[in-house]
Amino acid sequence: MKKLFLFAVMAAAAFTAQAQNIQLHYDFGRNIYTGEEANRQKVTVTLEQFKADQWGSWFYFVDVDLSRHFTESAYTEISREINLGKDLPFAAHVEYDGGLSKTGSFQQAGLIGGAYNGHTADFSKTWSVQLMYKQYFKSYDNTHSYASAQLTGVWGMNFLNDKLRFAGFIDFWRGEKANGHGCMVILSEPQLWYNITPNLAVGTEWEFSNNFVFNSDPTSDKTFFFNPTLALKWNL
Repeated sequence: MKKLFLFAVMAAAAFTAQAQNIQLHYDFGRNIYTGEEANRQKVTVTLEQFKADQWGSWFYFVDVDLSRHFTESAYTEISREINLGKDLPFAAHVEYDGGLSKTGSFQQAGLIGGAYNGHTADFSKTWSVQLMYKQYFKSYDNTHSYASAQLTGVWGMNFLNDKLRFAGFIDFWRGEKANGHGCMVILSEPQLWYNITPNLAVGTEWEFSNNFVFNSDPTSDKTFFFNPTLALKWNL
């Protein structure tokens, strides 16, 4: 889910100041990794909104993870970009990441840096590269504040007269293991959508990650995971 919607709507933003969608994902991760991801949610609802103005743009998303009996968690990222010149592809980027779960909270983080955004003349292809300083904050017991950095790439491409859309992102950042040692975290979530109507799409998301998913099997040292979904999207 995440930030790829921001660039999926860049074409729309050329004609309108805002766009919004809601997605429903059924996650197969727990079926693939029955031990390591035994507690992974099966359903995620995502709400995303982009709004442009004369200075730049706002973007946020909220991921709500659901189980049969509970709302497991709600995670959000909220960002503001300020254009660095009317005809320049560069922007200043400020972001907040955080959320709550039934057992506590996600560790909060603030990011600040720059973005290089681009697109083809018809907006059928879009891309962005962001380099940011990332500060984690002490959010709950057994966490502490520490400095990090994040590199993000985002892309989007339309095919078959806009019936197919391939979009995605990849993040690299410095995280910390439970023993306090630093590690490289990688997260990528490419999506493929088939637009049934201008408002309704069916598709899939493939989450690839390393040092990101919590491994609930104490006998396994696995760090790389692949979690596919089946999804519906409604453009509001």
